Amino acid sequence: MHYETDQTGMSRAFEVAKASVVALLLSLIGAFIFAVILRFTSLSDKVILPVNQVIKTAAIFFGVLLCVRGEKGLLKGALAGLFATMLSYLAFSAIGGDFSLSWLAVLELLFGVFAGALSGIFAVNIKRN
Repeated sequence: MHYETDQTGMSRAFEVAKASVVALLLSLIGAFIFAVILRFTSLSDKVILPVNQVIKTAAIFFGVLLCVRGEKGLLKGALAGLFATMLSYLAFSAIGGDFSLSWLAVLELLFGVFAGALSGIFAVNIKRN
């Protein structure tokens, strides 16, 4: 699909929303696979938090990379990272039954915005067929 270089605000918003949802789905799939691995191995509980953070950050990176096109990749990626992190927080809090905020949630938000922005820069500069 070919995108014009002058995107409308609606198409930019759609890209951000699509990247956020794809990132959330990748994050949920990754967390499920990791939970299955944890179930059948004797990994320490100390690995859960860092591995989950890597899964969420990678999900945002790939969600943005797959969905963002055109220009303003830094902005669209950062927004997608922000929204994906917020959606992820809500989804995982609902699953765990705990909506309390902590400094880890703020750190996760920063990682998400950074991963999205970085991926957005790559996404708009990659040549696609």
